[in-house]
Amino acid sequence: MDIIQILQQDYQRFPVNQTYEIYAQDVYFQDPMNKFHGIERYKQMIKFMETWFLNIKMDLHAIYPVENTIKTEWTLSWNTPLPWKPRIAISGWSELGLNRQGLIASHVDYWNCSRLDVLKQHFLTRSPDQLTN
Repeated sequence: MDIIQILQQDYQRFPVNQTYEIYAQDVYFQDPMNKFHGIERYKQMIKFMETWFLNIKMDLHAIYPVENTIKTEWTLSWNTPLPWKPRIAISGWSELGLNRQGLIASHVDYWNCSRLDVLKQHFLTRSPDQLTN
């Protein structure tokens, strides 16, 4: 199985049972909220999401190689554990840089929205009744 097939399966079952063996030990990760090095820190971030976010869904819209990079386009959604359990959605893309061994050495996520937009989703939600008025 090649790395693209593995990633497709990982996205489908995200955040559980991820294939961490496809990442370099010193993998660099960055998104609008985090920036760090190391597979152990990467695992901790995924575990945090699995533990605290509800009904996580990662929709993979596209995945394709470009030279030594794999690009993915996705939408990540979840319910936040607040009393009203707002549904949050972030669409974006990832650039996964491969090293000479074919392992993911860098994973950089880009969002199609701002951090403020994500925060607003927690508080500016509307009920189905409000959507028709």
